Amino acid sequence: MYRMGVMALVAADLPGVNRDRCVKMAIVHDIAEAIVGDITPSDGVPKEEKSRREKEALDHMCSLLGGGSRAEEIRELWMEYEQNATLEAKVVKDFDKVEMILQALEYEKEQGLDLEEFFQSTAGKFQTDIGKTWAAEVASRRK
Repeated sequence: MYRMGVMALVAADLPGVNRDRCVKMAIVHDIAEAIVGDITPSDGVPKEEKSRREKEALDHMCSLLGGGSRAEEIRELWMEYEQNATLEAKVVKDFDKVEMILQALEYEKEQGLDLEEFFQSTAGKFQTDIGKTWAAEVASRRK
């Protein structure tokens, strides 16, 4: 989450993309995971159930914040990300994938592992030019 926020902050200006919104979205995109954990496809939880759990967790987190405009902003940013509804959401989703493969690369180098499955899981899934460019750069560093 932090590294994604920094990615959004340092990325070159992108036409039509609100950088501040990207930074905020990167910060809140995993807020529900603080309660439900990181539910992955290998966990066998149906998509609808994952969504239900995460929305319930988001509601709880927003209630802890006392509701109000900030809680509503967090809810809106999270929903925008989850729905992949805007260019900002697409950029941040790509940053999420880039961050994952960057972390995999670091683990490979530090621990002598082969984490090809992480790279394969993102192949062809980047939605933006910046995501594609940064992913290619990370992949080039594996060699």
